[in-house]
Amino acid sequence: MKMNKKIAFFLPVRRGSERVRDKNTRPFAGNEDGLLGNKIAQLVGCHRIDEIIVSTNDPDCIGVAMKFSDARIRVDRRPERLCTSETNLQDLIAYVPSVSEADVLVWGHVTTPFADAECYDYAVDQYLAALDKGFDSLIGVREVHNFFLDKTGRIINNSSPLAWPRTQDLDPLYEVNHTVFIAGREIYEKKRNRTGDHPYLHTMSPLESFDIDWEDDFAMAEMMANGIRNLGG
Repeated sequence: MKMNKKIAFFLPVRRGSERVRDKNTRPFAGNEDGLLGNKIAQLVGCHRIDEIIVSTNDPDCIGVAMKFSDARIRVDRRPERLCTSETNLQDLIAYVPSVSEADVLVWGHVTTPFADAECYDYAVDQYLAALDKGFDSLIGVREVHNFFLDKTGRIINNSSPLAWPRTQDLDPLYEVNHTVFIAGREIYEKKRNRTGDHPYLHTMSPLESFDIDWEDDFAMAEMMANGIRNLGG
């Protein structure tokens, strides 16, 4: 599908992270500008993104964003009411169209440090192709083949006659990896959501899907990033 529409990336980074202290800007794997600096550098390498919106109430995050000279980067000084741990996600979603005139909105997070420019450009291409197939949006996911139980101990993803089939024969489940959500602005405006009624599940690798949610994740991601660098990857 050919589409001459503006595509914007919305990157929310508020002050006061609770589970991982100063996660956005503390040094990460040799990058003094932290996860935010790492993510902006990745986004600058994208060919499919026309606008990069860093939405924040944190002066430190603003300082990091201002270091980049790419004309596509724009800082949105988000209202404090949309920057608290109690903020309703739907309120933030509804806010996004007010800060960009883009036709297509891509939402991602700094906490997925291994999703790079190539990942995002490919996701946009997949989204455009999915529209032609009747999908209305895209969600980045990790496909999981393992045994999942309900609270009674019943395996919920086994359609095989065997009690314990091979894991590769289990029905796959899909974990939202928080790496990328893509939808047209009308979905944001009408549904107050990042996805529509028929999203395309965009499967990504475990590395691309790695998400930092706790301090242990941050430490592990640093080790992984340093290891990749040492291998020349």
